[in-house]
Amino acid sequence: MKTEIVLTGLAFGEGPRWRDGHLWFSDFYRHGIFRMDESGNEDLVLEVPTQPSGLGWLPNGDLLFVSMLDRSIKRMDSSGAVFLHADLSEIAGGPCNDMVVSTEGIAYVGNFGFEEGKKFSQAALAVVGADGQARKGPDGLDFPNGTVINPEGDRLIIAESYGSRLLSFDIEGDGSLSGRQLFADLGSRVPDGICLDAEGGIWVGDPANHSVFRVIEGGEVTHHIDLELNCYACMLGGQDRKTLYLVTAPNSGRGGAAKLREGRIERVRVDIPGAGTP
Repeated sequence: MKTEIVLTGLAFGEGPRWRDGHLWFSDFYRHGIFRMDESGNEDLVLEVPTQPSGLGWLPNGDLLFVSMLDRSIKRMDSSGAVFLHADLSEIAGGPCNDMVVSTEGIAYVGNFGFEEGKKFSQAALAVVGADGQARKGPDGLDFPNGTVINPEGDRLIIAESYGSRLLSFDIEGDGSLSGRQLFADLGSRVPDGICLDAEGGIWVGDPANHSVFRVIEGGEVTHHIDLELNCYACMLGGQDRKTLYLVTAPNSGRGGAAKLREGRIERVRVDIPGAGTP
């Protein structure tokens, strides 16, 4: 399978989401949230000097986004005004990262667990209600990263980048997580951003191995696509949700990636449509 390059000039893209006929994404080092139509035309939605990452929406349509460097979630309303939604500094042991927002508006937010360049430490998820009230979720996670929720809204699957695995949790009625289980042991693969399809398969960006792959529960890899660049995140979009969008870059470093602007959005057609959240 060969990908098509749709957009170039990114510094470091993250958090791709499909909404209203556009691919939305963050760019760490261009310090903004962008959206792109299917022809590859890009618009700046919002400047975010504190480094944006995961994206999601409340039931009323307000945009939620992770503000990495101040360990918070911000909210942008329909007028474009931005507000603090939740301060996560008491929960996050390092910069906040990816996030999934349920259809009820509950946000599940990961973080590095440690400061960049410092000693590794495990992390806890933050669980944030639609009202912005934050509480500590499951802990003992090895760099929690990409996260999805199934269409029924009762199961969350998360990538542990440093654990080389996907975990699943049951979502309780109040949004809390329980029943931690191994979804897939990925061996030498390094999962980053992920997305879910209608048959329960998970597409996984693997920046350490220049690839994206699809895995099913139990760990069987059903599809694998080698890439020129590192793949940090992926999203199923398009009108039929059968276009797999990939966010790629040569590296994630603040210096090189910011200066070179060699990041891309790529895409490839697949057989099974996207499902669930995001």
